[in-house]
Amino acid sequence: MSEYLTTKELADLLRIGERKAYDLASSGEVPCVRAMGKLLFPRAEVIAWLNASRSGPQVAEPPLPPIVAGSHDPLLDWALRESGSGLATYYDGSFDGLDRLKDRSAQAAALHIHEDNGFNTQSLRANLGEAPVVLYEIAQRQRGLLLSPKATGISGFSDLKGRRVILRQDSAASQRLFDTQLEAHGLTRDDLDTLPTAARTEEELAIALHDSKAEVGFGLGALAGLYDLNFVPTHSERLDLAIWRRAYFEDPMLKLLGFLQSERFSIRAAEFSGYDLSGLGTIHHNGASG
Repeated sequence: MSEYLTTKELADLLRIGERKAYDLASSGEVPCVRAMGKLLFPRAEVIAWLNASRSGPQVAEPPLPPIVAGSHDPLLDWALRESGSGLATYYDGSFDGLDRLKDRSAQAAALHIHEDNGFNTQSLRANLGEAPVVLYEIAQRQRGLLLSPKATGISGFSDLKGRRVILRQDSAASQRLFDTQLEAHGLTRDDLDTLPTAARTEEELAIALHDSKAEVGFGLGALAGLYDLNFVPTHSERLDLAIWRRAYFEDPMLKLLGFLQSERFSIRAAEFSGYDLSGLGTIHHNGASG
């Protein structure tokens, strides 16, 4: 999804004609930029402008379900259990988490979406604009090629042609990044010998490699030692928790966030390895409206 709307896309969104969309831009009523003779409309700012134009009574929103969706991370999963937060989980990838956050079927989502100038922020704004959502950093972590104990001759993406590979589901940010890397190395999924089913979590991928069901998968370095796998690091990424602000201040989330700042959490992260907690607690986005 593009960060900017064209005039036609703005007109479609507002259900007006393109001429009217030009008039709104000319009068300065709608946020826009002019680049190379074209009008472009920042998607997040347009959504915020629409929210600010709302009138009528404010209807109380229904309670948010106590669910953390999005990407599976073994360290966060452990913290959710050990914190006593009572929060349930539904892991089906970062992009599924964004959808569930947007339709309010989850109160938080774990994200690790690689972007041109960072992680997660642009994708969050593109989907929710300036909705009252907080983006809370958990950790920086290492991602790369996890290799089964028997795999040899793999030192990078260019060595994957014809190899037995386990993929992740399409809603996983890691799978989209993997597809991008294949393309950059002149490959597609058709060049791989892929398993018929995708791994739904990071641990499911690691277990399949440990059992030699595949030779290689694109996974977390933190799981290499736990499952006796070799690891070729290729990327560093930021894991964030996107949280609806009203859930941020409720007891279940406060228990989790408090536990993330504890010594027990730091010790566990060191035991996993592959995590850097130096930015833990940094707020990378705090939606303005709500």
